[in-house]
Amino acid sequence: MSDDSKRFGATTPGKRFMKLAGMSASIAGNFAKNRVKGMIGTLTEEERLKEREQLFMQVGEQIANTLGEMKGAVMKVGQIASQFKDVFPKEIADALVKLQQESPPMPFGVIEQQIMRELGKPAAEIFAEIDSKPFAAASIGQVHRARTLEGDDVVVKVQYPGVDTCVESDLKHLRLALKLAGVLRVDKAMLDEVFGEIRRSLHDELDYEQEAENIRVFSAFHASDPKIIVPRVFERYTSKRVLTMAYEPGDHISKVSAPRYTQDVVNELGHRLFDAIGAQIFELHAVHCDPHPGNFAFRPDGSMVIYDYGCIKKIKPEIVESFRKTTSASIAKDFHALEKALIEMGVRNTNNAPHITPDFYEPWTHLIMKAFSEQPYDFGGSRLHEEVVTRARKSLSYWDAFQPSADTMLVNRAIGGHYWTMKELGVNTAFRDALIRNIEPKSGN
Repeated sequence: MSDDSKRFGATTPGKRFMKLAGMSASIAGNFAKNRVKGMIGTLTEEERLKEREQLFMQVGEQIANTLGEMKGAVMKVGQIASQFKDVFPKEIADALVKLQQESPPMPFGVIEQQIMRELGKPAAEIFAEIDSKPFAAASIGQVHRARTLEGDDVVVKVQYPGVDTCVESDLKHLRLALKLAGVLRVDKAMLDEVFGEIRRSLHDELDYEQEAENIRVFSAFHASDPKIIVPRVFERYTSKRVLTMAYEPGDHISKVSAPRYTQDVVNELGHRLFDAIGAQIFELHAVHCDPHPGNFAFRPDGSMVIYDYGCIKKIKPEIVESFRKTTSASIAKDFHALEKALIEMGVRNTNNAPHITPDFYEPWTHLIMKAFSEQPYDFGGSRLHEEVVTRARKSLSYWDAFQPSADTMLVNRAIGGHYWTMKELGVNTAFRDALIRNIEPKSGN
């Protein structure tokens, strides 16, 4: 394997294991010191909580730094984990958010070799031109602008060499490292389901031919709305590890601002995103599950470009129905129906708490439904995320009554991620009618 490949973390499973094992040993040592300090009994309860918070922050930084250096599947798991505060302590999940940032690029020589291996010809013979500087770089691959010999402007997504061969060992060793470190908060059976879902998601993301098929499916599904743009695939220049798509430009979310974008256009974009995700969940039964801001671009005419179809979650019909029931029950404030639907969804752990009274659900539904009332909601000025944290602290006694569900965690990742999209866009409009329209059963569903 080349020095360039080693430099970017595509090393042998054994070397990657040693790096993860070193991380877990260090973390386990820090936890042991913390336990000893707590056993001495000189700390007040407030001091113990502060010590715990600082410890988890340090552990989160250590995990994020280690995974960030390694690239590949293990870094991708870290990115996914940053969305799952049910699995990790909040401080650790927060630290892992840094893995969502763009990664250092792989040298172009490595990219050229991968194109040669996958497409059978040098890049110079396939493309009239290809930019050696990446358009974007992520944990498992990077994207380059190019022009085909026929004159089409395209982007070429190239997977880093060796990433797919390390998936199973990376997942196994990361799970072991986190277990030894004592930072996982779910039981073994649930952890098996969570990591199983992560494994399936990773294998899908590493298969660019599967992603090409996903693009075809979503393009056909959204064809009725010309303002939802799905880049088309160039089959001749696509393989399992190289994916070539039409170049569809748009403004990054950070560029969506006045005077180029009026509030009316921003609100239109908010509704377009809301309806697109809602339709995917309730009609297509498959949802784009990577809400990273770089995967969406916007245009002043109200159009939205959706990129990256590697992380697609197919949703079981019964889980779709549970989402429908929980939403309807929340709107109607029918807390008994809400409890029943959450149990059906697998989110409620009735073993730890057989019954929950309606007074627990009332403040939660009131809080969440504020964003979906008949009145316009100002996402730009929203403090909903802070209110959720405050409410969660008041609900600690119910912590064991809920658990992450492998069937819903990627869907929740998408929904939760788009709250931040709405907030950064500055959407200020009412969504109650759109919510009701989205959850209404359609013919054929």
